[in-house]
Amino acid sequence: TIEQKNAIDYITNTCDTDGLKEILLHGVTGSGKTEVYIQVIRNFIVRGYGAIVLVPEISLTPQTVRRFVERLGDKVAVFHSRLSKGEKYLEWQKVNSGKAKVVVGARSALFTPVKNLGIVIIDEEHDSSYKSGQSPYYHARYVAEKLCELNNATLVLGSATPDISTYYRAKNGEISLVRLKE
Repeated sequence: TIEQKNAIDYITNTCDTDGLKEILLHGVTGSGKTEVYIQVIRNFIVRGYGAIVLVPEISLTPQTVRRFVERLGDKVAVFHSRLSKGEKYLEWQKVNSGKAKVVVGARSALFTPVKNLGIVIIDEEHDSSYKSGQSPYYHARYVAEKLCELNNATLVLGSATPDISTYYRAKNGEISLVRLKE
């Protein structure tokens, strides 16, 4: 749609600006946020950047990974706590070697060594599962903010029902707001 294309163009072009770039992608359910994510990541990969995509639940990871692999091929790695040690090692090596440019997974995916990180996307950013309830205690959004700051990367927070603090920051101009209304 026109809204999706405008969102893709806006997010992709943020990597050409200086400073921390944080964007709330506020899209109603079914508005095509995942398609926006895939197209934006494709644009970042072409420019030589890597990406991390967080999903709130491990159970959602396989279907999300499948969509990304269908579109981006073997450049995608998956990382979450339900992988065996051997699977984690193989995925880690795939990312560390630079073969995988995109990591899709739960909050632990933030700690993978993505080369030349250009963008982090947190889908359903309002979800409480992004808060770690065991040691080490952390909130994935705060870790992502710091990771993006350190890498001069773009942070996209996607949701149909954003966290109230995120929405407040967007409405006050502290972060950018991109809407998908249809």
